[in-house]
Amino acid sequence: MFYNPLSLENKVALVTGAATGIGASCVEHLARMGAKVMATDIDSAAGQKAVNNLVNDGLNVAFSQHDVCLEEDWNRSVKSTLEKFGGLDILVNNAGIYIGGTLLENSLEEVRRVQQVNVDSIFLGMKTAASVMKIGAEAGKGGSIINLSSVAGLIGVPGHSAYGASKGAVRLYTKHAAVEFGKLGYNIRVNSVHPGLIKTAMGEQAFQDFVDVGLAATIDEAKEVIKTMTPLGKLGEVEDIAQMILFLASDAANFITGAEFTVDGGMSAQ
Repeated sequence: MFYNPLSLENKVALVTGAATGIGASCVEHLARMGAKVMATDIDSAAGQKAVNNLVNDGLNVAFSQHDVCLEEDWNRSVKSTLEKFGGLDILVNNAGIYIGGTLLENSLEEVRRVQQVNVDSIFLGMKTAASVMKIGAEAGKGGSIINLSSVAGLIGVPGHSAYGASKGAVRLYTKHAAVEFGKLGYNIRVNSVHPGLIKTAMGEQAFQDFVDVGLAATIDEAKEVIKTMTPLGKLGEVEDIAQMILFLASDAANFITGAEFTVDGGMSAQ
């Protein structure tokens, strides 16, 4: 029988920020490759609706309301995953927010908020998941953690300093965790994914920010600016990111940890 290393049969995943956009696409891709998936989001109405659609399509998916800034919500969502599906092999730390504006315009409150959501959630997610995933723990098989960073965590972009700083922290948190988990024998791989400008609600916010800081006159013009900055000459789709995450979650990426994967149409290669 042909062995498909991308198959996720008998694996259990938890995906945060799963109600819309990249998160929702990740849930569907992982589930269609055989995983049992706990989708979590702070927006319970949108999250439950998205999950219901997938369940009606025959996929093994459940939903848990989840504020990724709260440790008690992490404990509850991970516990619910173990109770519902009997394990945890994959964590996709996708939830995050975007706050734009120039460095001189940003308030300390805005900077602290974006750090809280985008960085604290990575810490809490890795800590809570790894404590049950590591060898000898409750789930006990090891697995894969994928942290969503951004191309703004790799290169400088006008009007993105607060957001980019938070995503740069995600990049290095990933590397430190990967080395630590490997050296301590947890059998948990940790990698980061760095999307470019993707067609999502958050992407639209970024385009508006280009207008607000004076880099483009309209959102349509902002999109053309980004396309010009991107060697492939187009914007990304949520499926582009979900497919990379699917690879990193699977056994096909068995010898990959501590790495960063840009899915940005070549923007950061210039």
